[in-house]
Amino acid sequence: MDEAFERFNASLSMDRRLILEDIEGSMAYAEALEQAGVLSPQELRRIQEGLGEIRDRAQRDRGFLAEAKDEDVHSFVEARLVEIIGEAGMKLHTGRSRNDQVALDTRLFLKKAIGQVQQGLKGLMGELLGQARRHRDLVIPGYTHLRKAQPILLAHYLLAWFEMFSRDRDRFEDCFRRTDCMPLGAGALAGNAFGVDREALRKKLNFSRITSNSLDAVSDRDYLVDFVGAGSLTLVHLSRLAEDLIFFSTPECGWIELSDEVTTGSSLMPQKKNPDSLELLRGKSGRVIGNLTRLLVLLKGLPLTYNKDLQEDKEALFDTLDTLLDCLQVAQAVVRTLEVDAGAARKALEGDFMTATDLADYLVRKGMPFREAHGLVGRIVLECEGRQIGLSELPLSRYREFSSLFAEDLFQALSVRHGIEARSVPGGTAPERVAEALSRAEQSLTLQNPSERGTSV
Repeated sequence: MDEAFERFNASLSMDRRLILEDIEGSMAYAEALEQAGVLSPQELRRIQEGLGEIRDRAQRDRGFLAEAKDEDVHSFVEARLVEIIGEAGMKLHTGRSRNDQVALDTRLFLKKAIGQVQQGLKGLMGELLGQARRHRDLVIPGYTHLRKAQPILLAHYLLAWFEMFSRDRDRFEDCFRRTDCMPLGAGALAGNAFGVDREALRKKLNFSRITSNSLDAVSDRDYLVDFVGAGSLTLVHLSRLAEDLIFFSTPECGWIELSDEVTTGSSLMPQKKNPDSLELLRGKSGRVIGNLTRLLVLLKGLPLTYNKDLQEDKEALFDTLDTLLDCLQVAQAVVRTLEVDAGAARKALEGDFMTATDLADYLVRKGMPFREAHGLVGRIVLECEGRQIGLSELPLSRYREFSSLFAEDLFQALSVRHGIEARSVPGGTAPERVAEALSRAEQSLTLQNPSERGTSV
């Protein structure tokens, strides 16, 4: 083989992360071969002992694969097995192809990886809940178009992020369900010629079902696209959270203080406290979205069944997993250590006519059509802007010149607390609704998904 092509063709530097899954699958397959009469009991014992020795060495010696020249992790394990036990090791690959072998390895790996991501999501959701409990009565400005809009409870705001990450958690669980399908026994593409018991393999390897078509089994990478797609959306949510926290922690806004643990200084300006953790979270989203595009483009023109192009799927998988776990850990630290300045939050509610909608609602309750009330309050806001006063500072006599529907109780309608309490529909920001949402959120975190039962990758 041409030396340049040999390097080009090899994948051990990347797929060596699958060595434990490769050994796990090989041990199970050896049992299936013995049950099918291909291996003797003595050969099975020697193969399993040899594989166990390779596994133990891989677990304790990080440099075990570093200098290896084998093409891929499958070849590496088989070569070491033959070195240890001799000719019996050459029988292990009977009826098996690297095509169904790598499909098995990546599914085994991904099932564990999803569990790790789920734990990271739960940790972040728990930190959001902790902050929501600590500040459940604090009112902050809510925004649309990056302009102050209406007052909301901070707990309500934090629970919005909880909902996003809860959907992410569900999405990874869907990915786990589609990954949890055992492909071993598909062979190169047409199936296994030695009658191995695929159902026994399924049970041994802890899958919920077996693949239904050998052609699809060796060419399918949808489960990887599902995972990287779910990861991309999680990183989009993290990026949006990062952008909000960057904005709220600016001196111009200033009611959130980021911890020194997750910020950096400037190399030139000694006064600076930069939100680098959040900016990196925002930036890492592009990395994982790129991995999704990479996988989709990789798959889009492939004929059935296996093609060497699929060797390129591992880097997108591993990079997405590593990036996700790092980002979730950092996001947990950011949320756990941030401080909320209640005084600054209350000050941020002043001005900007944030209760103007409540004033329009007041008129609607008095019988005025909403569109008419909307226009009238707009004119009142313009007058207050001209006078440089707030809505509650405009005299009642002037209000009554706008409409005879105004009475003394209008000033109660203009209070922030009244506006918060009025929005008591399910999902609203009223205190009782937020308390209900907190309770539901706490209960949801106690539930364990199937993917979270084994989380070591």
